[in-house]
Amino acid sequence: MRVLGIDPGSLTTGYGLLEETENCLSVVTQGVIKVKTGRSLSVKLNKIRLDIEEILRQYTPEEVAIENPFYARNIKTAITLGQVRGAILVAVASHGCSLFEYSPREIKKAVTGYGQAEKSQVMAMVKALLHLQEIDLEPDAADALAAAFCHLSHRRSKLNLEKSRL
Repeated sequence: MRVLGIDPGSLTTGYGLLEETENCLSVVTQGVIKVKTGRSLSVKLNKIRLDIEEILRQYTPEEVAIENPFYARNIKTAITLGQVRGAILVAVASHGCSLFEYSPREIKKAVTGYGQAEKSQVMAMVKALLHLQEIDLEPDAADALAAAFCHLSHRRSKLNLEKSRL
């Protein structure tokens, strides 16, 4: 099972692809999509969409997990983030991938065991869980890998629950 995690952002969007085989997780790819400041929002959104589409085409994940923030510092930030998410959702839908959304609290809890964890704690746990201690990991890529990890954890729990009911 391949899961692409995405951490949407208007300047930096993180992505991370995990592959699970026989309860073994490996990182297939990870990184960030950076858009240039000073460009129009439509140009930024198109770059994010095109880059996500290329990642989907190149790595063919079966499912996508995206962080779904429930608040922003101000209304303008919230609207812009909503538009970034829209560009990502269109890219995902155009490739026919199943999409799953998780709140920041759900993701933090899945990775650290604590829903109020700091970014540094999430980064440390992602590196430990995925054996990336020697990698210089961008915070947004770590958050994307955390979203993919969260989804795989939820998926595994759901499958185990279904098996126990049989």
